[in-house]
Amino acid sequence: MPPAPVDHESRREDVSQAVWRVLAAKGFGGLTLRAVATEMNVSTGLLMHYFPTKRALVAHALDVLERSSAERPRRPRPQDGLATVRAMLLDLLPIGEDNAARNRVWVGSWDQALADEGLRAGQGERYARMRAALRPHLEAARDLGELPADADPDRLAATAVAFAHGLVLQALFDPQCFPEETQTAMVDAFVGTLGG
Repeated sequence: MPPAPVDHESRREDVSQAVWRVLAAKGFGGLTLRAVATEMNVSTGLLMHYFPTKRALVAHALDVLERSSAERPRRPRPQDGLATVRAMLLDLLPIGEDNAARNRVWVGSWDQALADEGLRAGQGERYARMRAALRPHLEAARDLGELPADADPDRLAATAVAFAHGLVLQALFDPQCFPEETQTAMVDAFVGTLGG
């Protein structure tokens, strides 16, 4: 009797879920074909059918992480301008266990991305998308008079992303000094400085 047909899309989703569980538990340093195969209770050979190399697995892991980040719950966007910029920055921070885990995995991925030109380019594109997502809200803030008329939305978007990720690092490494209320207060102070 021939083997049952395999639903490859379903199998890739199973792999994606296993990759996420390994990343959340062990970080990128613990992401190996063997670890994912063990998590799925399958052979490494079966997994290699989908990801023949560790680099292919890492690239997929970054895609899984990107999708997880895109699908995460977000704060409501209350209105145009700085209120939405504030909400978007808060969404980037390690506030709550899910966002903290996601941020730990992102930070753990940087070493891999720095060592691989293709992965590095992907991370660069991710940051470009983050800046682009903030830009229209900064333009709206300028149009509403919340920012000076000569404010440069591109520069402010880059500054905002740099601020948020600096805060992410501090909160991950010293969560006792950067609880949710401290992170929120720092975002509020930062957004307040944008208006001049």
